[in-house]
Amino acid sequence: MRLLIALILPWLLFFTIGRPIAGIICLILQITLIGWIPAAIWAVYSLSQYKTDQKITEAMGRRG
Repeated sequence: MRLLIALILPWLLFFTIGRPIAGIICLILQITLIGWIPAAIWAVYSLSQYKTDQKITEAMGRRG
């Protein structure tokens, strides 16, 4: 679901993963039609980093 949001409304994804300032910057970038593609790429990349961080946090929680 978040991947679909990242492609359609990239700025909204940043708010769902707890990065509102990045969301505002992404919204400004997305306002221009040319900026939509970089905004979507940035959102997908950030989503993958978020998922990786969640997995690391989960693994550390089990270990400790």
